[in-house]
Amino acid sequence: MNIPVRIPRQKAAGRDRYTFALTRKKLKKSLPYYILILFPLAYLIIFKYQPMYGVQIAFRDFKPKLGFLGSPWAGLKYFQMFLNASSAWQIVWNTFVISAYSLLAGFPIPIILALCLNEVRVRSIKKVVQMVTYMPYFISTVVLVAMINQFTDLHVGIINVLVKATGGGTINFMGDIAYFRHIYVWTGVWQGAGYSAVIYIAALSGVNTELYDAALVDGTNKLQRIRHIDLPCILPTIVTLFVLNTGQILSVGFEKIYLMQSNINLSQSEVISTYVYKLGVQNSNFSMSAAVGLFNSIINFFMLIVCNAISKRTTDIGVW
Repeated sequence: MNIPVRIPRQKAAGRDRYTFALTRKKLKKSLPYYILILFPLAYLIIFKYQPMYGVQIAFRDFKPKLGFLGSPWAGLKYFQMFLNASSAWQIVWNTFVISAYSLLAGFPIPIILALCLNEVRVRSIKKVVQMVTYMPYFISTVVLVAMINQFTDLHVGIINVLVKATGGGTINFMGDIAYFRHIYVWTGVWQGAGYSAVIYIAALSGVNTELYDAALVDGTNKLQRIRHIDLPCILPTIVTLFVLNTGQILSVGFEKIYLMQSNINLSQSEVISTYVYKLGVQNSNFSMSAAVGLFNSIINFFMLIVCNAISKRTTDIGVW
């Protein structure tokens, strides 16, 4: 039989004061960190959550002079218009193919680069390689597309010059639809590999060095150490980033693909982001563009949930 223990009022009040003082002390000690958190929190509220109020445009016949609430309700009208359009599924397919191609081609390369750099013992060489692979990330999209046009030019492009020097004929890379996706994806891999590798390099720096010492004693080579030490240690980082990237499977960047578009490659280069831009900005069909953008976000959210569930089931690692 449990007998309730009565705590005198004075002791209970003293304990409450002690708990309050301890909490206040902890808060005061952590105050700089809370202030630091305020900035990204304010960014999320102002630029991410507050604009969600405008999502209702997708369900209204939006007229700027009437405002959000004054515009008449349209329901799922614009979603049905998009899904029934003859070009809708081609646009979704183009977006999916380019995004999946970029993910499959670009995701493993930063991991391989980070593993290779981790094995380099000469610091000067390691820094030079890391800087050279990291620098392309800072090239603006406009400059990058201009570089692509220059390098693939029929007459003065360095690629065609090399092809002709080896006895081949000139290739119209930007004029042949077969090359569009490959050029888009692999130039993106070149630009982003060094930047993406930084995360894995940071994860590898946290690996316990005693594991390497024990492996050396056992007579393992570099490939065996990478397989049995490095990869298992950075596996949570790999899985987390893969799940997050898969959750953006229908999100293809707008600027680069729009600048590379032409009437020749439009059947493969028209994606959701460029379609939304043309509808919303060029044609002023704000409701339709908002509906297409919301459709894109819903698919991405669904993919994120599914991929995270699969990851949790197979590897016991997930984003949440």
